[in-house]
Amino acid sequence: MGSLELVGWITVGIVLCALAIPWFLWGNSTVVAGLPVWLWWHVGWMGLASVVFRQFARRAWGLGIGIEPGPYPGPDSKQKSKPKPTGAELESERRGESP
Repeated sequence: MGSLELVGWITVGIVLCALAIPWFLWGNSTVVAGLPVWLWWHVGWMGLASVVFRQFARRAWGLGIGIEPGPYPGPDSKQKSKPKPTGAELESERRGESP
C-alpha cells in the first residue's frame, strides 16, 4: 500500500465528512414520503459512509501509521508468561510481606 492509496483514503474521508451534513439543502422545504429531502440525503449518505468504512477496515486499516502487521504469536510462541503465584505467595502479598 503506497502513499497514493493513503492520499486516496484521506480524500474519501474528507469528502464523506464534508457532505454528511447537506448544507446545500438547508432552507429546502421539499418533502418526500413524509420526510424532508435533507433527512433522506443524510440517511442515504450515512449508509454510503458505512459501506466505505467497511471497505476501509478490510483493506487499509492501519494505513499510514507505520506499523507493519506481523504473525500472531499463538500458543507455540517462545515468549512464556510468568507462572501464577501459589496460594501462600498471594496470602503473603496481601499482608504486605515479601515472598
